[in-house]
Amino acid sequence: MPESDASMLEMLQLVAPGTVLREGIERIIKAGKGAIIVLGYDKQMEEMRSGGFQLKAKVTAQQLSEVAKMDGAILLDDACENILFANVHLVPDSSVETEETGTRHRTADRVAKQTGTPVISVSESMQIVSLYFGQDKHVLEDLAQIMFRANQALATLERYRNRLDEVSAALSALEIENVVTLGNVVAVLQRAERVARIAAEIDHAITELGTEGRLLELQLDELLHGVARERELVVKDYIADRRRKDSKVLERIAELDDADLLVPGNVASALGYSPAEQGDERPVAARGYRLLSRIPRLPSTIVDKLVDKFGSLDRLLDATIDDLGTIDGIGEARARSIKEGLARLAESSILERYA
Repeated sequence: MPESDASMLEMLQLVAPGTVLREGIERIIKAGKGAIIVLGYDKQMEEMRSGGFQLKAKVTAQQLSEVAKMDGAILLDDACENILFANVHLVPDSSVETEETGTRHRTADRVAKQTGTPVISVSESMQIVSLYFGQDKHVLEDLAQIMFRANQALATLERYRNRLDEVSAALSALEIENVVTLGNVVAVLQRAERVARIAAEIDHAITELGTEGRLLELQLDELLHGVARERELVVKDYIADRRRKDSKVLERIAELDDADLLVPGNVASALGYSPAEQGDERPVAARGYRLLSRIPRLPSTIVDKLVDKFGSLDRLLDATIDDLGTIDGIGEARARSIKEGLARLAESSILERYA
């Protein structure tokens, strides 16, 4: 997630339903009033402040509603726990560009851009609540609209997750048969990335919903279970050069826009395959990370040693208990457990594919 998006999400948490600020904003709207609420105070803000009076009162919904009646800006401390000043006239630099038209919104936009401090503007006439943060603006929507959109996205996510599970299971079976192609690998990574992107949209909505989004959050967590780990293991299994960091591959895939993500060559390039090495039918061999990760109580250090020793899943499946026992940290009992575990996983993958 871009840094600006993450910062805006953090700001939205401050005004999500269930928070004191959101309750105060709703009281202001019900009273038919408007407001400018500045979420922080520093030297630059002090120089911009004109008039008003010092308050130093604890932030409560009732206090916010009351001081908003005086029409001037309300200045909070950095923790948004105390009202420092009320009825303040803010004088930002008029040369700061803004596309806003209303007096409150223009002031709030300029203050946010000039100082980098988050500013909330509540429109008295339109009852629109806008959050300004740096160069960004976010209009707080009606909760029912956010919930409707989030539920639609959740249904879409469920379909994509089911498809991801299908292509992931198919990849496992192809790994056992040692007939994996680069196209099979790319298909899994494409689906996993699209799942992650839809999930990010839902997560944004959950942040805006605050306490109203708890059920959605539980559903999202369930649908995302294991997805991040699956992406990492696929990359570890098929990255062209093991010396390259897996995180860099995932970052490069995440940077692709939606159209570029659909181009298999772009994902293959992220994995480190040159144009000459690309092609949906190009054979590739799994190193064995995905299958080994499914064996219970097998430490990652042992998994790394197994991959270093045998180099590919095909050789791992052919290894005997004695072969496995030659690796430091693997005794006879663990070697037998690994051998039997791989055999069970191989059998279940094949049965699942052809059942």
